Parts: sequence; C-alpha cells; structure tokens
Amino acid sequence: MMDEDSRYEAVRSRDGRFDGAFFFAVATTGIYCRPSCPAVTPKRHNVRFFATAAAAQGSGFRACRRCRPDAVPGSAEWNVRADVVGRAMRLIADGVVDREGVAGLAARLGYSARQVQRQLTGELGAGPVALARAQRAHAARVLLQTTGLPVTRIAFAAGFASVRQFNDTVRAVYAATPSELRAAAPRGGRTARRTPTPTAGIPLRLAHRGPYQAGPVFDLLEHEAVPGVEEVSGTPGTRTYRRTLRLPYGTGIAAVDERPGAAHPGSGAHPGGWLDARVHLTDPRDLTTAVQRLRRLFDLDADPYAVDERLGADPRLAPLVAARPGLRSPGAADPDELAVRALTGRDEAARLVQRYGKRLDAPCGSLTHLFPEPGVLAEAEPDGTLGALTAALADGTVRLGPGADRDDARDALAAVPGLDARTTAVIRTRALGDPDVAPPGRDIPDSWRPWRSYALHHLRSAGELEYR
Repeated sequence: MMDEDSRYEAVRSRDGRFDGAFFFAVATTGIYCRPSCPAVTPKRHNVRFFATAAAAQGSGFRACRRCRPDAVPGSAEWNVRADVVGRAMRLIADGVVDREGVAGLAARLGYSARQVQRQLTGELGAGPVALARAQRAHAARVLLQTTGLPVTRIAFAAGFASVRQFNDTVRAVYAATPSELRAAAPRGGRTARRTPTPTAGIPLRLAHRGPYQAGPVFDLLEHEAVPGVEEVSGTPGTRTYRRTLRLPYGTGIAAVDERPGAAHPGSGAHPGGWLDARVHLTDPRDLTTAVQRLRRLFDLDADPYAVDERLGADPRLAPLVAARPGLRSPGAADPDELAVRALTGRDEAARLVQRYGKRLDAPCGSLTHLFPEPGVLAEAEPDGTLGALTAALADGTVRLGPGADRDDARDALAAVPGLDARTTAVIRTRALGDPDVAPPGRDIPDSWRPWRSYALHHLRSAGELEYR
C-alpha cells in the first residue's frame, strides 16, 4: 500500500508503473490524470488521489485529454485478488452490471446488493453503478474516436440504456458532447476512423502496462488452436490470432495482432503499449464483454513489474526473467471451453467442435463454429470424465467465470470423478486466471509465490518444461 506522499513522488517522476493503480486529480483545474501524465506536475496541496477513475469522476473531475487516464489497463490488483472486491471488479469489467444490474452482480457474488455497495464504496470510493458508468464512458470514447459508427449505435454498443444517458455521461466525464469528443480525436484516430465492415470489424487497442512478450503467448495459442474455432496466421513476429466468441447477446469474431503497438506517450521510463485488435459482433452490445475476454486471454491486466521483481530475485529464474521481461500467463476467452480442452486435448476438442459445435451464420474463412456449450456436450456424451465435467459446468456445480470464487472452484473440480490433479492445475491457471498455481508432483519453491503460474511459463518458454 502506498501513502499519499509516495503517490505524489510517483506523479512527480511520471512513473508509468502506477498507471491504473491509482489516479490523481488537480483541484485548481478540475481534471484527473494517470500518474505518468506528461503535464507540469501540480503543487502537492492541489492534488487529490483516487483508487479508481470512477471515484475521480464521482467527485466532479473530468478526464485529462492529454494522458487519457480512462484508457489505462485496469488495476493489476483486480487481476490477482480472489476476495469479493476483486471478483466484483472482474464481473463489472465483463459487463454484468450493464446486463443484470447491481442485483445480478450481488447474486453472482453471494452477497446482498447493500453489502456489495458498501464494500466497493468503502475500498474504491465508488459503487458498482459508478464503476460500470466509467467503463461505459471509456468504451464510448474509443468508439467515437476510432470508428465512424453512428452515435446512436455507439451509445448502445458501449452499454448505455438510452441515448440521453449516453449524452449526459459523456458530457459529465469529458466536458464535451459526443460530437465534440469525436472531433477532438488524435490525428491518427481521425485518419484511421471508418465505419467498420464485416471483414475489418471494430478497431481496438488493447492496452497493457510495462513490457509485453507477445511471442510466447502467440506460440502457445498457435500450439493449442482448435480448427473451426481458432486460427493463427502469419510468421513469428507478425502473426494474427483469430477466434470465434459466444457472447451474451450474440456471437463475435476477434482478431489480435502479435506485433505490439508503440509505447504510450508520456509513460516515462516505464512505457506500456497495446496489441492491435479487431472485433466483429453480431450485436454491438457485446463489445465490452468481448474486449474483457480478450484481455483475460492475453493477460493484459497483469503487473509485470511485480512479477519480474519477485521472480528475478531467484537465481534459477533470474536469467529467464532478464531474457523475457514482461512474460505473461495467458488465460481463457471462454473458461468452460478451456476446461473441456484441458481435459480432452486439441485433437479431441476439434472432433467435438465439428460434431456438436454451433455453425456460424456467416463463417469467416476457416472460422466456422462456436465451441459446443457444456450442456450440449453433457447430453451428447454423458459418460466418463468428460460427461461428469460438462454436467458440472452446465448445472453450476463448477463455476469458472470472471466472478468465480477460486477456492470453491478448486474444491468443486476436485470432486469431478476422473479429473486428475494436473488437468485441474491447468484449469485453475487458465480458466480461473490464478497467478499462483504449482503443478502436482513438482518441487516448486515457496519463494516463487504469489507468481508460480508465471514462473512455470518462464520454464516452458526456456524449454525446461513442455506445454501441455
């Protein structure tokens, strides 16, 4: 935990390591920024600190147009924490409040709506409605400044219930109308802006903090790719990963490029960057959910500084960390799908896709199907471990979504007949995004905690362990 003096020192040094970890606002200007903002450092007595962008917005501050604080990756804390606040933040990022309201969020967490409101407000300075509103505002700004979509369509794609709500929120957060915000797009955004087509999709930049080793992530995705659902094209360094997505309102096809984007301006000695992506959706309301699922798959909300600092202190891992700073631990775009694939392997998963997967209404190249849902598989092939696992996923005995309780999920997986410890470890690492999983039967030092999942990826990337 940082005190306010330490936070101010981070602001004075424009330290990009803390972008997303906290925000600061300037009382004399009414603007809030990320710590790495390149503007002149304000005087200490004029600065206020906030845990979230939503808290700054709720206190009447508008987003800085220079450093765009709403565009930073989410706090790495929510990527790691397994408590109710961490689970709530992952569910809000997945769009649950937009789809189901605060009551739906609370039900998924097993708490009352009042308890959830109290915990989030007490720790983050903003409740679930305000946090979801900040997320919608960011999605709206991205669409306004990078696409030529009509404003009405953008309002609903960003998750707003009405155009009026959309207009009011954009004015409150950015002190500009949607039309003014679109006109103020950076030069590159204005040049590239276009109305998305079925082949191009909505162009996005998936931001990450610090260094990002894209090569090992794409190596793994290429090794695992299930025909019909996924494909990786191109050569190392310039590959593109594409896959189909089952989403709350419809379906989608996402494409992510391997080559990282340029560093964010003003990020000082610790630049971040982004992966270029495109998402084509049958229903624009699925945009936020699709983006968050890609972020989890590519582990874009991790804190590489914390991971590398801990693992780099170990003599065995130090040269591996130095060779691959910012190595990630990939997650899953669809946790239930990942669990089935961890059990069956790639070839059997491909058979299940062709036999039971839902064919896309408009196939795109080699992408032809959605991965079959657990309920379909449980009914079609009810026997053995596959039948037991898919039945448990279908009836909710095993829950692996973004708001899942990791301890409960671990215990539920252990109760699935025939599911071995090694497969369970893969599911915990990938589907649950657990950063601290050690495979059974291996002597893994406690000094690697809480980042043992990342340590294993270093060993695999160095050829000391095989990818499963």
